[in-house]
Amino acid sequence: MDDTILITIGRQIGSGGLQVAKLVAAELGIDVYDKNLLMLTAKESGLAPEVFDASDEKPGALGRFARLLGIRGSVYSDSQMFSERSVMSEDELFSLQSGMIREIAAKGSGVFVGRAADYVLREHPRMMSVFITADLQDRISRVAERRGISDVEAERFIAEAERKRSNYYNYYTFKKWGDSASYDICLNSSLLGIEATAALIVQIYRQCRG
Repeated sequence: MDDTILITIGRQIGSGGLQVAKLVAAELGIDVYDKNLLMLTAKESGLAPEVFDASDEKPGALGRFARLLGIRGSVYSDSQMFSERSVMSEDELFSLQSGMIREIAAKGSGVFVGRAADYVLREHPRMMSVFITADLQDRISRVAERRGISDVEAERFIAEAERKRSNYYNYYTFKKWGDSASYDICLNSSLLGIEATAALIVQIYRQCRG
């Protein structure tokens, strides 16, 4: 019997999604893949990690229509015009990163945070997708404390970061970021608390995929 555990976690900025992911992984005895996934991909592909970091969860500038029309550029060539690179570089990096996600899933278990992992692993029978939300004021407070900024600045930061995050997800998955229809489970960490949210995810996974 396949005992692989695959959980993907999407999250609103400041919802504590990464903390939840780490607690889930610790309880299940598996690894978390977030920013570290970029480094793994960079190492495997031979590209500079800075290239991945600069394009982290950012869609191609011309949007999905450029992909459908077959517009291409190259992340390997310094001579490409910015407009070309902004389309293909992110698309190619997404492809490399998606390949790494599938490779990890083929070898074993993991909790994947962001990076449209729920879409990348959508055909895997052991995958369960989760979206973590939280009340806006809780998210503002958490971001303000973490970044050392005012509540007003934190709210502005959240709005801009979530705009980019939703654009990335919507662009690559053709689904809607944060929409309950896009995930197996949606949980509010303000209602449950970080630890209880993580515990519930583990409980649901064991019941549904155990």
